[in-house]
Amino acid sequence: MDGDVVSTPQGPSKWKRISNRYQKFLDDLVPYRTARWVFTLTLLIVYSIRVLLLHGWYIVTYALAIYLLNLFIAFLSPKFDPAVEDDDDEDGPSLPTKVNEEFKPFVRRLPEFKFWHSMTRAILIAFICTFFSVFNIPVFWPILVIYFIVLFAITMKRQIMHMIKYRYLPFTHGKRRYQSREETSKQTNQ
Repeated sequence: MDGDVVSTPQGPSKWKRISNRYQKFLDDLVPYRTARWVFTLTLLIVYSIRVLLLHGWYIVTYALAIYLLNLFIAFLSPKFDPAVEDDDDEDGPSLPTKVNEEFKPFVRRLPEFKFWHSMTRAILIAFICTFFSVFNIPVFWPILVIYFIVLFAITMKRQIMHMIKYRYLPFTHGKRRYQSREETSKQTNQ
């Protein structure tokens, strides 16, 4: 028997039912990408306004920013890093490293839905932390802002250099689209 799942003669435990409902709710949200991101960005704006109006909780905001940067880097990174030479016998798709290699699709280390879910959850936790004065640690916030900007610039420079070196683009916008033979023949017949 699992330690976290307690079954009773009446059925699964209350925690298991809540967990199943939450998972069902998340599954129902998958097709609504734009609505999910609008909600999350609205939540981030409301959180930012709250922090600015209260003049506090800068450490919580800094920790949130570092976590969101970490999520963003994982979202931009390929699941199978071409820089790692040790994985010669990997089980999944990888990026081509030479011109004559076969094209393999870009697989993210952190898929879009998990990125959204983790980001939304982190913003909600940070928002809840602003209701407790124990997290309002006095700090000279301009130092945190400067440090975050420097950290962001260095991290993104490293990520962009990695993308250039291994020739991958984690977004579909701007990529070349190939036509099937049927579409090509339709265009020539017209």
